[in-house]
Amino acid sequence: MKYISELREGEITHDIYLCKQVQTLVAKTGKSYLSIILQDKTGTLDAKVWDITSGGIEDFDALDYIYVEGEVTIFQGTMQLKCRRIRKCHEGEYEPSDYLPYSRFDIEAMYKKLLDYIGLVKEKHLRALLEDMFIHDEELVSQFKKHSAAKSVHHGFVGGLLEHTLSVTSLCVKFAEQYSYLNKDLLITAAICHDIGKTKELSEMPANDYTDDGNLLGHIVIGYEMLGERISRIEGFPHALGSMLRHCVLAHHGEYEFGSPKKPALAEAIALHFADNLDAKMETMRELLESADMNAEWLGFQRLFESNMRKTTYKED
Repeated sequence: MKYISELREGEITHDIYLCKQVQTLVAKTGKSYLSIILQDKTGTLDAKVWDITSGGIEDFDALDYIYVEGEVTIFQGTMQLKCRRIRKCHEGEYEPSDYLPYSRFDIEAMYKKLLDYIGLVKEKHLRALLEDMFIHDEELVSQFKKHSAAKSVHHGFVGGLLEHTLSVTSLCVKFAEQYSYLNKDLLITAAICHDIGKTKELSEMPANDYTDDGNLLGHIVIGYEMLGERISRIEGFPHALGSMLRHCVLAHHGEYEFGSPKKPALAEAIALHFADNLDAKMETMRELLESADMNAEWLGFQRLFESNMRKTTYKED
């Protein structure tokens, strides 16, 4: 198959894609058309069926694998597929792993690194909490390994939650080395647990959409509740320590307008917030650079950065 990232304007495609989303819309002329988001492991592609009565379009739904014939066009600077024929595919015609975006790092190797970080925690109650969640709870471990870290924006792929968590934890370890007054055990534990609520906020791939709890509560509140329930199982867990850990989770987005129920009131919460924000922004930038036209220098206005972003280029004289 030819992956979405390999398609170019003017090409005719005859391939199978995952239908991420499909909507029936009405054009200004009053005529109905289909607006589709196609996906494979390299990205997504906007697709349109302008003539839904042509006879070449069979019934299909979101999350179906579909065979598509169409022409690649450019609309407002973005690739779009003008579909001529579509049919629903049957199991055995496709390999699901070709259609789900995966972390570029080995998931089991990342999990082993997570265990290494857990091994750095010396405080017995925090260590017991981490082992209960990330070693003994096989169901949670399985979910944590394969979940994405977001529906969009950053780390929106299989293994994304684990990759993001490792990166944030790595930064926090460095912060603890740089600033000796930080409680290293608390900070590492908070970093590992900060996005645990995303295992319940988002559904698994390929849907990767918000659950009812995700929409109603959000991952910060879900994670706070998960930690509270786990802490209650551990005999003698110091009340103040549990409150400080949960505060770090509640405050890790830093500002009320970014979804934090609390603003950081601990040095460790400040460090976690900056580590989380830094990794999210740098991963977003990496994904932007990888998806950009290789000949482009300016990448356009990016809402997350509130700036027209440019590639860093340098040539020696």
